[in-house]
Amino acid sequence: MLSSKENRQVFVFTVILIFFIIISFVGGFFMHQALTKGQGFALLQQAFQILSDNGYKELPQTTQLEYGMINGMLQVYDDPYTILLQPAQNELQSDQLAGKFGGIGVRMEKDTAGNVIIYPIPGSPAQKAGIQEGDFLQSVDNLQVTKDTSMEDIQAAIRGPVGEKVNIVVLKAPQYSTQKSFDVQREEVPLPSVTWNFAPDYPKVGVIQVNIIAATTPDEVTNAIKDLFARGAGYFVLDLRNNSGGLLEEGFDTASLFLPKGAVLDQQYRGKPLKALQSSKDGPFTGIPLTVLVNHNSASSAEIISGMLQINGRAVLVGSPTYGKYSIQLVFDLKDGSSLHVTAAHWWIPGLETSTAGQSLQPDISVPEEQSNQPSTLETAIQALLSQ
Repeated sequence: MLSSKENRQVFVFTVILIFFIIISFVGGFFMHQALTKGQGFALLQQAFQILSDNGYKELPQTTQLEYGMINGMLQVYDDPYTILLQPAQNELQSDQLAGKFGGIGVRMEKDTAGNVIIYPIPGSPAQKAGIQEGDFLQSVDNLQVTKDTSMEDIQAAIRGPVGEKVNIVVLKAPQYSTQKSFDVQREEVPLPSVTWNFAPDYPKVGVIQVNIIAATTPDEVTNAIKDLFARGAGYFVLDLRNNSGGLLEEGFDTASLFLPKGAVLDQQYRGKPLKALQSSKDGPFTGIPLTVLVNHNSASSAEIISGMLQINGRAVLVGSPTYGKYSIQLVFDLKDGSSLHVTAAHWWIPGLETSTAGQSLQPDISVPEEQSNQPSTLETAIQALLSQ
């Protein structure tokens, strides 16, 4: 039991606490109002109202107006890598960087009349459900498919969480007079970032082509080398031509497969201390003979791989100068499924002077850009490899 004095103290303390809570709330409210008035884009609101009241045409949908406003803001911000991706584009890129997605296993293309033709992959969920080659796609869940519907929107609608079903409505081939609905359960579909093969006329040379730096890339490169090695390869060409990059840490991890312990990649965010990524152990392939193919379309994480291998004396670069993209983007998901990609930092490789914005990596053996995708460039890389 509390004494009367203690009860009074508790009461006074409670009143004071409530008073401060009220003051904080009121202060926050007026602060919000002040910020809104100061940063509420009054000029934009005025222009919107004028357009709404006086424009002859109907205004676009609110979402499209918002996209336009965001893109206008980004244009003034003037950073080429700070961009808005609308929902369909965002989903497709996210799938690509993840290296897999939930899908039904179909290939699609439009005919000259704009009909979307479906080609199920053998053994896919779509084929098992009864969808046949040549069927015309009519709808995907709530998305009605017309000749004006983009393939990006269709692909994004078909993809989704593994194990969930998607409703597909088609016109059945070949008469296209019967409409049929299918509920198809999505399965995990891999999106390989790496392909590999033996070089033509060189049964000891394995060529590993990396198309994008995804979450699965280090493991895929590892599997490629092991497979080629098991089949007799003793020399390797890492082809990073036309690779526009991807995930930074996965680029570092891919380079680290070929490098000894201690390899470093530095990065700097605004207002934060320098952060260094450093390999903690020798990579499993530090001893294999290696050359790297690059061209002007090799960028970002592809430049991390090629630059780290070059500066550490691990591989000869063959091709044309790279793109020169040394920025890091953070991806922020917006509430409608779109995303804002914001340049938040820069990376560089210690000792590599070209790791500054806009400067390319310079190959050790140069090839004119217009010839960089020709078979002769691979031949040049193989000869450089075999002469090591």
